[in-house]
Amino acid sequence: METMNIALPESMKSFVQGRVSEGGYSSVSEYVRELIRADQKRQVEERVDALLIEGLHSGAPIEVTPEYWEAKRRKLAAKLSTKNKNAP
Repeated sequence: METMNIALPESMKSFVQGRVSEGGYSSVSEYVRELIRADQKRQVEERVDALLIEGLHSGAPIEVTPEYWEAKRRKLAAKLSTKNKNAP
């Protein structure tokens, strides 16, 4: 694992130390790692939300049925088959 040093004002240092002791964290590093994981999760959720909104604005909705998925599978299988035939 890599080490990273950060400088905090006394008020933030006290806050972090309080969170570590109150929150059941074994160290400041564990607390900071948890904050980073939460931020990473939030970032992924924001990306998913953006993609869903993009999908909603991408055109008229279509009905997705078992037949729709079967047609998608056939097209993909045909595409993969053609790609494999053209591979060296």
